[in-house]
Amino acid sequence: MSGYDDRDGQIWMDGKLVNWRDANVHILTHGLHYASSVFEGERAYSGKIFKSREHSERLKASANMIDFEIPWTVDEIEAAKKQVLEANGQTDAYVRAMAWRGAGEDMGVASARNPVRLAVATWEWGAYYGDAKLKGAKLDISKWKRPSPDTIPVHAKAAGLYMICTTSKHAAEAKGCSDALFMDYRGYVAEATGANIFFVKDGEVHTPKADCFLNGITRQTVISMLKDRKIKVHERHMDPAEMEEMQQCWLTGTAAEVTPVGQIGDYNFEVGALTRDISDSYEKLVRE
Repeated sequence: MSGYDDRDGQIWMDGKLVNWRDANVHILTHGLHYASSVFEGERAYSGKIFKSREHSERLKASANMIDFEIPWTVDEIEAAKKQVLEANGQTDAYVRAMAWRGAGEDMGVASARNPVRLAVATWEWGAYYGDAKLKGAKLDISKWKRPSPDTIPVHAKAAGLYMICTTSKHAAEAKGCSDALFMDYRGYVAEATGANIFFVKDGEVHTPKADCFLNGITRQTVISMLKDRKIKVHERHMDPAEMEEMQQCWLTGTAAEVTPVGQIGDYNFEVGALTRDISDSYEKLVRE
């Protein structure tokens, strides 16, 4: 497969469709140097983007959290996503909307005079963790920690927050793992590099409280599914040692969907009935 810079298709940029290979930015783009960039990852199923409007609203909110305004409305972002899918002839695809401070009059840390850019790309993307949906993903434990909310806008889906995700996932893959689990700045269990995490013990579900990391849209969806089943969900701070007592585990995210976890470090989990039920039910829900 060719690289992501060398493909056929169309990408929406700043109000119009451009050929995939021509969707470029200048080397002095502010977002490239100072991480003044936000994005969304979404999936279209049978031509419909799941929770599309919620993603567009979150993109706008993330931009505000890192101090810029996207000069397109939610409705305009929604229309752009639809336009790209149609132009690329895709019904089942990954959708990446992104906004950033571009090249302009400023090239220091401050960039208030630079234009804000917006783009939407779509491509076909299979299971994020490969065959882990069948046998359960294997996770490393990252040496990095999710930061405190008073150090960075932790609830924005911002590019800068993913730097330690990249390094952690590289380290995990070098050990034969699919991903890495972060603890937070207090030492509590937090999330994986691009997915939230859930545990099961004696028929009840435990998930870290999203007070210093992104409260994922898929996470919220799965919590609603569990509550609809009258399954008790504990959103709370979790000590890492508690993983010893947990029987099942799964990850949630737009890319990950619902992926079972079989191992985290020295802790092992079964791919049990509840995990399978939630995974299968989520697959049905997104296609309704």
